[in-house]
Amino acid sequence: MKKQIKHNAIIDATHDGIISIDKDGKIELFNRAAERILGLKKENIIGKDVEEVIENTRMHYVLKSGKMELNQTQYVGGLTIMTNRMPVRNEAGEIIGAVAVFRDIEEVKRFAEEITDLKESRALLEAVINSTQDAISVVDEEGKGIMINPAYTRLTGLTEEDVIGKPASVDIAEGKSMHYKVLKTREPVYNVRMKVGPNKKDVIVDVAPIIVGEKLKGSVGVIKDVSEIKKLTEELNQAKKLIRQLRAKYTFSDIVGKSDKMQRIINLARKAAHTPVTVLLRGESGTGKELFAHAIHNESPRSKYKFVRVNCASLTDSILESELFGYEEGAFTGAKKGGKKGLFEEADGGTIFLDEIGKINFNLQAKLLRVLQEKEIVRVGGSKPINVDVRIIAATNTDLESAIENGKFRRDLYYRLNVFPLEIPPLRKRKEDLPLLVKHIIKKLNQEYGKTVRGISDAAMLKLSSYEWPGNVRELENILGRAMIYVSFEEGIVDIDDLPVLDDKCESDSDKFTFNDRFTLEKVDLAEIIARTERRAIISALKKADGNRTKAADILGIAVRSLYYKLSKYGINQ
Repeated sequence: MKKQIKHNAIIDATHDGIISIDKDGKIELFNRAAERILGLKKENIIGKDVEEVIENTRMHYVLKSGKMELNQTQYVGGLTIMTNRMPVRNEAGEIIGAVAVFRDIEEVKRFAEEITDLKESRALLEAVINSTQDAISVVDEEGKGIMINPAYTRLTGLTEEDVIGKPASVDIAEGKSMHYKVLKTREPVYNVRMKVGPNKKDVIVDVAPIIVGEKLKGSVGVIKDVSEIKKLTEELNQAKKLIRQLRAKYTFSDIVGKSDKMQRIINLARKAAHTPVTVLLRGESGTGKELFAHAIHNESPRSKYKFVRVNCASLTDSILESELFGYEEGAFTGAKKGGKKGLFEEADGGTIFLDEIGKINFNLQAKLLRVLQEKEIVRVGGSKPINVDVRIIAATNTDLESAIENGKFRRDLYYRLNVFPLEIPPLRKRKEDLPLLVKHIIKKLNQEYGKTVRGISDAAMLKLSSYEWPGNVRELENILGRAMIYVSFEEGIVDIDDLPVLDDKCESDSDKFTFNDRFTLEKVDLAEIIARTERRAIISALKKADGNRTKAADILGIAVRSLYYKLSKYGINQ
């Protein structure tokens, strides 16, 4: 309780307005500065939907998308405010609310207008500047520093000796001084992001001109620490730890793609979400199968219950069995006293996502089939059936049909899982989505890396478009992540020279079935290498069989049905 009171005191003491909403969009925090700026009383709006109280709010969008919106201009009740909106997450990374931090951007302008004569108002100016918690710097008409406050020194690490009488650019680590721009244009600038001081502090800057009797006398800048927003979010997270729940992270709005292929799959997935049907997600590694699993759960009637993800390939058979089905006391050496619930029991009422379903062993498949048929499990070492109400979403990048033919996957389990199959298209089949994906990934990585990359050059985009992307969207994010490391603050654009070498031999020369191609293992995993080789083997077999698919299947030693599946999977058209 004392800690919560301390948090509230900190939030009420800040000069910026702060609004926080819970996961249902209801206002749960409204500090004093918010009351002052918006002219509303906290007691009249707590518990109300934020859309009913704040016009033009986008907090519901942030709550749904999970994406930050920084430096946004918003018009509220005749006021113009600058606002930063961000989701609030718990320790598990789940969204449990959203927060907006804002201020009236006219305050900086009014401050400059009220100082009518810099020389005559020096004492007043110093008193105001030194008492505020905002970092402030003032320059004369020539762009030379004439005043800073203690908050400025605390933020930038620069003292009066470092700044007074020096050019306005002395504090800039990355970017350009906005004082010079304002002195040249006589127009204020707002929400400019840059880095200042020897420690390259990430800040947002507002600068306004100081005009006396139509004469330009200088400019005043207010500097805000971006990290304070993150600290505030952490404070709010601490206050909400007690209401955590295990939830899926992503929604359909997080799935990037406007191509016909992606829109068709998204529409089908939305339809599946509103039914209890078992979904089998198929597609190559890196296409976003897990993203679809999260989205289907979040749009389903089970969205208020748990979403449990299990990677079936990452655990040994015995551990996977005890994790999925739980165990009774004494079931094996090291078993906990009193036994342990399995993940099916933990997910009761919700959804369990079984990734890499093709990797589970034959014996475990029988127990999984029982869950699908009887809606019950039996713990390891136990004999009593336990009823569970769980929706199953499975995913695989392997050929289950071939596994059935080879006796490695149960046919009856396959039919139970394959009720509603969704094939996620590889990136090479939806290259029209590349610009959207690149924009989305750059924005995401900017937040993770603390970068300010604005976009990508036409030459770099052309290079990305000419590549076949065997690692799909995961590989694209890897490539852009490496490229962005080389982009300087001044450039701000990913250029062709920033991109690593993209070796396309394995795809462009697919008609030659050899094993001489060199694979860059840092870019692709073993499954992707196998997929490339398999694709070329099929093309080679079809050529040898003069297009006869039955003969091609015989050459490859697989069933004709499996060959048809692989032709569709790899986009091979006769």
